[in-house]
Parts: sequence; structure tokens; C-alpha cells
Amino acid sequence: MSTPVKAPKPGPQAAKAQPARPKAPKPAPPIGASAAPVLTGAQALVRALEELEVEAVFGIPGGAILPAYDPLLDSQQVRHVLVRHEQGAGHAAQGYALATGKVGVCMATSGPGATNLVTPLADAHMDSVPIVAITGQVASSAIGTDAFQEADIVGITMPITKHSYLVRDGEDIPRVLAEAFHVAASGRPGPVLVDIPKDILAGTAPFVWPPKMDLPGYRPTTQPHGKQIREAAALIAEAKRPVLYVGGGVVKSGAHAELLALAELTGAPVVTTLMARGAFPDSHPQHLGMPGMHGTVPAVHALQKSDLLVALGARFDDRVTGKLATFAPEAKVVHVDIDPAEIGKNREADVPIVGDCKAAIAAMIEAYEDGGKERLKTWWETLDDLRGRYPLGYTDIDDGLPAPQYVIERLGQLAPDDTIWTTGVGQHQMWASQFVKYEKPGTFLNSGGLGTMGFAVPAAMGAKLGQMDRTVWAIDGDGCFQMTNQELATCAVEGIPIKVAVINNGNLGMVRQWQTLFYEQRYSNTNLSTHHSEGSPRVPDFVKLAEALGCVGLRADTVAEVDDVIKQANAIDDRPVVVDFTVGPDAMVWPMVPAGVSNDEILYARDVRPNFDDEGQI
Repeated sequence: MSTPVKAPKPGPQAAKAQPARPKAPKPAPPIGASAAPVLTGAQALVRALEELEVEAVFGIPGGAILPAYDPLLDSQQVRHVLVRHEQGAGHAAQGYALATGKVGVCMATSGPGATNLVTPLADAHMDSVPIVAITGQVASSAIGTDAFQEADIVGITMPITKHSYLVRDGEDIPRVLAEAFHVAASGRPGPVLVDIPKDILAGTAPFVWPPKMDLPGYRPTTQPHGKQIREAAALIAEAKRPVLYVGGGVVKSGAHAELLALAELTGAPVVTTLMARGAFPDSHPQHLGMPGMHGTVPAVHALQKSDLLVALGARFDDRVTGKLATFAPEAKVVHVDIDPAEIGKNREADVPIVGDCKAAIAAMIEAYEDGGKERLKTWWETLDDLRGRYPLGYTDIDDGLPAPQYVIERLGQLAPDDTIWTTGVGQHQMWASQFVKYEKPGTFLNSGGLGTMGFAVPAAMGAKLGQMDRTVWAIDGDGCFQMTNQELATCAVEGIPIKVAVINNGNLGMVRQWQTLFYEQRYSNTNLSTHHSEGSPRVPDFVKLAEALGCVGLRADTVAEVDDVIKQANAIDDRPVVVDFTVGPDAMVWPMVPAGVSNDEILYARDVRPNFDDEGQI
């Protein structure tokens, strides 16, 4: 789309006073041509969504946004999904965007409707998810008067969006929507908010499509600088202990094929962060797993002892680096990111490369001159030894209940090919990242940066709507599940048959783990009462709750029942399914780097610490 051209400044003659002239009437359009149609702001909004090829909007009507819902009823293209809470609308838009690669759309009314979108907007901002949130606002004349259901949602969301708009004129609606979608999807993806006062939705204005976008300061850099690419390629060819440190930017740019080619060309080990699971196949021999707080020992060791980190679409998050001052002390850094603000933010880059990961990795492959893989022999011997001695695993706790890790492992093994997985946040999220195998990008959707409990169910709903021919499993905890499970009613009514595995340990599991390790087993306010015990019922009973919400409810209380209920759930395609897996409260996520300490202090299991010595051996 073109941008408007500014008129040249008037010359000296133009500054002279001119006699007033009567305004000429606008010429009539030529015969056979049609003038721009005059639409209400609400009609213009829906028409713009149709022109932008939007397939689904997740939302709830209310007073200020109500005018938009009337023309939406007549749209043959845009499907509206009536969610039960605006937070669900936002997370569903995220799930849709992550599963399809398109921009997700959510809609809410003013005041509390809009503020309920703050959490998903912040989540999308942290994890670079392209969504557009459309909110109603009180009438223009009432803005600033503390009118009923008024909130300055543009001001509230400014720090957590790529951009926020307040529409002041109905004629601007097509342009603002076109710009919002462009900004959300281009460069580093992210959320954009469009706030429209009720009188603008009700008023009329000409509708012009395509509009001219006016974004003079927005110029994302996608093509990397050739000199920096050559420097990076030379460092990789010389390094004796390189690591490809892969973040979510590789998934966002669709660079998984280029990543595979670079890894196999260079022979370097690969680690994939929580947001990059699936960007590199788990089954590939060069993959060391996930780094960071709950990463594998080989992945954490590789980063700590590397002499070159090639960070691709990663941001040196504290959950990966541990104590930043002690992170990878001997490593030079090549940092590729489309967002220049990320480069040098946490760790200085020796070779900073601003650009799209797909383009940058392809250019590195072109520039790479093989220095011979023999130089990596000792490095791989060390890493392979660690893989043999410190594999991912777990120890059954003798409590008569299935181990949560076993349940999740069996879910992964019995699921159909091409299944999409979503999770909430906590122990089950980490186990899902460890014990389900991911071979393709876009198959593991979770809340990474913000760590939002309640993400799994609505995100699964959005993902399923975008990929109706694929199985979508939400792995959730009993704490997370109770935050957004009302969206199961939406799924049941709208015909969106997701599957939910509730890993029910009766507690806020990750908090309990920290209380066990760091608070002398003082379990303050972590028991959720979702386990049946003598004399007390399950509160709530997730099977009955699922049935009340229009879903099939199943339960597994023993190891012998696990496979059977998973197979039953996989066979049901016409309704949502919830499986309550009763597991013990004492299982923990290992390995673990306690917060605020060096990655050198990683615990492989409780009281088992592999010490990284100066020679890079354990």
C-alpha cells in the first residue's frame, strides 16, 4: 500500500494575499464510476475486516461496542465467536494467530471489557504474537469525564502494545484498521489496539479501500547487513565450542528449514528455548534440548562453556541466562534479531545483526566457509557424555498415583501426528516442554515471557478454530484450568472440539515446589482441594464440571487407566473432552536452576548438582 505524499511547501508567490474565490462544486463522478460508499463507522469496521480477510473475531458485545455488532450479524465472511470472558477472547486470538500465522482479532466493549484484555495484550507483547484488539469507547464528548464504563484503554495499553489508536473520525477507520494489521504482522510481530468511540461507530463517513497508510516512522529492517553476516560466518567457522541458541524469532520468521541447513552445515549443537520448541526437530542428533531454568544439563552446559553463542531470534531472557553476570563468560556473541532494541539489551553482542531470521540465516549459509568439523570433536564428546549421564527423566514417587511426567509422556506418544499442544503455566508447562516430542514449529503454544496462568484452554480454542482438521490438546494444571475453563462452554456451543488434560495434583504445583525447596515445606495457600480425600469431596469435580459445560468428562486415577482414557479422548471428535488425571502433589520439575543464581549451580535432581569445572567437564 502506498503512503500519502506531502505537498511541497508554497513558494514566495504563494505567500501573497489572493482574492477570495468561491468554492467550486465537486465534479460529479464520470458515468459508470461509483463514488465512495457512505457507511456508518460500524459498517466500515466490518467491511475493513472483510477486506483484510479476517475469518474470526473473538469477543463479547457491550454498550460502547454494540453498534459494531449489528452489521457483524450480516457478514458472510467474518465469524464471531461469543466467548465467556474477554481474557478468553484475547488468548483465543493469540492461539489462532500462533496456529495459523495470521493476525488474530478480539473485540470488547469499553471500561471493564477493555481492561479484561490487558493480560492477553501484555502476553502477546512479551511473546511477539500478532493480534489486533478492537474496543468500544464512550462517546467522544464524554471522554475524560469519568463516564459510565470509561477507561483510558489507549493510555493503559501503551506500554504493552506495538501501537494503540484512538479513532477520532469515521473516515479514518479503514486506514487505521489497515495500519493496525500491518503493524501487528510486520517486523517483530505484536499486539495493536484500536479504540473507537460509540458516536464514531454510529456516525457516517465515506469508505475508501484500499486506504493510504501513513506510517512514516515505521520501517522494520528485514535484510541483514552483508559485512556483519560475513563476520558471523567467519566466527562460526573458527569456533571450537559453538552453540546455536534458538529463540521464538526463528518460529515467527518461518526459518526452521534454514536453521536445519545451518546446523547441519556447521555441525554446531542446537538449543531451543521454550518459545522455540519445534523450530528444530527433537529427534535430530544435534539437538541438546531446552536451555535455562528447567533446561537439560547438556543444553545448560553448552551455553555456559561455549566460545561462541549464535543467538537467533532470542533475547537472553533471565530464565535462560540465570545470573546474567556469570552467563557464558568465555563466549563471543553473534546476535540476530529483527528488533534492534533487543540487541545489547541484556548481553553485549560482538556481531550485532538486525534483520529477519530467515533472511539472516540464509545469508550466513551463503557466506559460510567450512573450517572443518574435526575442530568440534572434543566439544561433541563432552556433550554426548553429558547426554548419556544426565538424560531427561523422572523418578516415580510411591504414592499410588500416576506420575505427572508419565501422563504427559503418554499423551505425546498416543496423540495423532501433527497435534497442536497448548499449556498453562507451571509444572505441567515444563513437563510438556520436556516429555512431549516436537518435530515441527507451531506445534507447542504457551505463555513464555509473561507466564500467564489460564492461557491453555482459550488458546487451544483459537488454535482449533484456525486448524479444524488437526487435533488440539491443552495440557493444563488444576490451578490454571480454574482461571479460564468457562471457555469450554464456548467450545461446546460453537462446535470447537478441543481436548484438555488436567494434570491435577490438588495444588499450585510450581509454587508448592518452591515452598518445598526454599520455604522449609511451609505450604501457605497452595492446596486447591481438587483431590478427593477421605471425608472431603473434590472441589470442583472436574468431570462433573466438564459435563455441565457441555463437554465429555473422563478421569484417570491409576496408571492402568491412563492409556485407556487418552485413547477414549482421542476418539471423540464431535465435542470437547476434559480428562482429569489425578496425580500426586510431590513430583518436581528437574533439572532446575534456582532463581537468581548462576547456571553453573544447576540441580539435576534434588541434592544432585553436576559441577561445571574450568575444563568444561563435569
